[in-house]
Amino acid sequence: MKTKKNKCPKEIKLPSETESPQEAELSRFGVSINTGLLQKFDSLIKAHSYPTRSKAIEDLISNFINEVSTCQGKCPNVVGTINIVYDHNKRELLSRIVSIKQDFQDIVISSHQMHLNHHNCFEMIVIKGAHAKVNLLLDKVKAVKGIKHAALSVFSGKTIYNTNKA
Repeated sequence: MKTKKNKCPKEIKLPSETESPQEAELSRFGVSINTGLLQKFDSLIKAHSYPTRSKAIEDLISNFINEVSTCQGKCPNVVGTINIVYDHNKRELLSRIVSIKQDFQDIVISSHQMHLNHHNCFEMIVIKGAHAKVNLLLDKVKAVKGIKHAALSVFSGKTIYNTNKA
């Protein structure tokens, strides 16, 4: 039996990118879900001021499609952030982070730091470039002693870099 390889889609355009909300064709479907989970979801919908449950589900599906379309590094370009939390009192940590960002200056667009408390700092590194190189940067940052958390959030560059207005 042949298995399908996970290939990067040529380009995924979500309805919001190709049509106005008034022009988008809507589909209705039923979902069976654990009652407790739905109650928690509804609480979050309300807390985040979603107008309807449908809009919240639509956003979740769009985010999932975007996440999957990055193809674990097989798509050529991405844009996004590397978010890190670290103890800024750790010896040599700040100079090591700066050095790494300089080594990747072709994909590091900017960075922003925010002190959370006396020891912890949150830093957001804005990146744009080859997905494989972004993952390499993430790996280098994660390897620095004193990094408590590092997470990558990216969007597929194929749709984002497309400047053609249809």
